[in-house]
Amino acid sequence: MYSAEDILNGQVLLIDKPLTWSSFQAVNKLKYVLKNRLGLPKKFKIGHAGTLDPLASGLLIVCTGKFTKKISEIQAQTKEYTGTIMIGATTPSYDLETAIDATFPTEHITEALIHDTVKQFLGEIDQKPPVFSAIKKEGKRLYEHAREGSAVEIEARKTTIYEFEITRIALPEIDFRVQCSKGTYIRSLAHDFGLALQSGGHLTALRRTKIGEYSVENALTPEEFDKLIPKHEK
Repeated sequence: MYSAEDILNGQVLLIDKPLTWSSFQAVNKLKYVLKNRLGLPKKFKIGHAGTLDPLASGLLIVCTGKFTKKISEIQAQTKEYTGTIMIGATTPSYDLETAIDATFPTEHITEALIHDTVKQFLGEIDQKPPVFSAIKKEGKRLYEHAREGSAVEIEARKTTIYEFEITRIALPEIDFRVQCSKGTYIRSLAHDFGLALQSGGHLTALRRTKIGEYSVENALTPEEFDKLIPKHEK
């Protein structure tokens, strides 16, 4: 349970973001609850330390009050994700946001090939962000260019994959656990992994489980957080 003073002095709130919610929606839900239950000023400081796509669930770290200064520090920490890659097909968004645009053979893919291919992605790698992403190019978000059908050249970026573990193989599905640096796109990893298998691939499930030492095991859903905050007595 938190008081108005606690929130203004600064808190790091661990939220388990539900599937289909945007990160913005999750923060707005908390902001509404805190403002109305605790009588906080309309413009009290609150923000999240790293966006999660609507089609991903899991750990969203929300900072309040004076602790919003910690956001950059938290964003820079190692992230951990679990998820599922569907092999044999690609989508323009590299996940389920868009429909399958091409299919590829999978008969040649073995467990040995999968485990061997993982090695290509360990350490520092070059990665191109998905064209359906919020990165700005020529004054517009990439996803705006994509929806207009405009061709945009995307530059590769350096990112680091610290761990890439295959946890289940049930082709065409491959489950994984990844630890990676800030700025890594797991959708791009799924797409590139499919290419490296001489096939195609896209992300069908994603959950962020850790940011640094913070774990989703200690997080609350927005509904659970709602029940935690008492009503403000006027």
